[in-house]
This record gives sequence, C-alpha cells and structure tokens, in this order.
Amino acid sequence: MGNTRHEQVYREVMMAEPPDVTSPLGAMERDFLFGEVWPRPGLSRPERRLVTLACVAAADAPKPIDDHVYAAIASGDLSLRQLQELVLQFAVYCGWPKASHLEGVLRVQWARWAKEQGAEPGRWPDLGNETLGVTDWEARVSRGEQEFRDVNFVPAPPRDTPYNHAGILSFVFGHVWLRPGLTRRERRIITVACVGVDDSPAPLNAHIGTALESGDISVAEMDEIILQFAAYYGFAKAEAMQQAAQRNWERISAARAAR
Repeated sequence: MGNTRHEQVYREVMMAEPPDVTSPLGAMERDFLFGEVWPRPGLSRPERRLVTLACVAAADAPKPIDDHVYAAIASGDLSLRQLQELVLQFAVYCGWPKASHLEGVLRVQWARWAKEQGAEPGRWPDLGNETLGVTDWEARVSRGEQEFRDVNFVPAPPRDTPYNHAGILSFVFGHVWLRPGLTRRERRIITVACVGVDDSPAPLNAHIGTALESGDISVAEMDEIILQFAAYYGFAKAEAMQQAAQRNWERISAARAAR
C-alpha cells in the first residue's frame, strides 16, 4: 500500500488499510469519496459519519454498515451513547426493522472493537427508567406539542389520531427529540439524511426548511450534508434535497428581507 493523501484519508475514516483498486468503482471510491468528499471542510468528520451511517443503514448494505459502524467506534468520533441514540432517531425516520439491524451491527462491532483492545465486550449497562422522561401523560403530550413547535416552526397537530397523539406528540417530540445523547443539531442532521432517503416530499421540505430556518444548520453546511448523502445514497435523491434547500432558503431570505 502507498501513502497518498487518498489512502491516508481512507485509513483515518475507515480505520483500516485501503483495498487494492481493481475496478472503476474502486477508483472512484478512492479518488472521489476519500480524495474529495471526506476531507472537505464545512462539516466535522463525526457529522459526516452521522449522514453516512443513516445512508448505509437505509440502503440495507451489509458490508458498508459493518465497516462504517466499526469505523465510527474505533475512531472515537462517535461514542456508544451517540451511536445508540442515532439508532433510535433513525428508527423514527427510516423504520424499526432497518434500525433493528443497525442495532445488531452496533452490538457486534462494539464487541469486535473491545476484543481488539484486549477487553471483554461485556453487557451494555441497563438504562434507568428516568431516561424515558416524564410519566404524566398530559405533561408529556404538552411538552411534545411545544417541542414540535420548537423544531418545526408550525403549530402542533391535533391529538385526534393515534399517529398524532401516541406517535408524534407523545413519543417522537414528547420523548425522542428531547433525549440527551445527541444535540438538536445532530438529530437534525440524521433526520435530514433519513427524509432524503424516504421519498416523502412533505417531510423532506419541512425538515430541510426548519434546519435552515432555525440556524442549526447553515446553507453551506446543508450543501455538505447533501454532498455526503449523494456519495452514500445517490445523486438523484440528493438533487431533490438540493432543490428543497434552495426553495426554502429563498423563502427564508425573502421573509427576512420583508421584516
């Protein structure tokens, strides 16, 4: 193996030696992914990992999931707590079956890394019930309504369906978005990647728009998220994300100029 910049970036990102290049795909992976995308400024490497993990998990790509989960652990870029929270956020926006597989990979790769460090993997500690948040249901749903407004900048939906009441207000915004372990910015990054995968125009437009409007993610940072997404999930879906970002930024800029 050589020691080109591309190869060094591969080692730093993947925590492994770069493979021999034997195909056009391998050459593009070396030259584009690790030569251009991963070294770019604008997002931290841990943030690029959040996007990438959401993409490879959504794509049902067994080896990339294994490799990127291991690399996130071995590099120290993401803690176990952050990775566990990523799985939960991913479950909400890309589905529980895919998240179940991602959780299983996390357990296997965590055990692998522990053994490599000469330690027994051990059992993950149980979480206390206090991490589940408030148990007064009215307080929980009310807090969910407030968090929905804070995240989405629109009124909360009515409590008139199980989807809204039990799902959106009690669980997603009454609990998940409020959990410690990830910042709101990090949850937005994961969510933007997930809705980019989902082919659902309303959530795509809403979450990209509110990420920009909140200031949690800048226009330049959104561009980097979209590029990272394109590299790991595809340019066609990334184009829809880019169009949503442009529309929303034009709307936000016009509204600010009118004040």
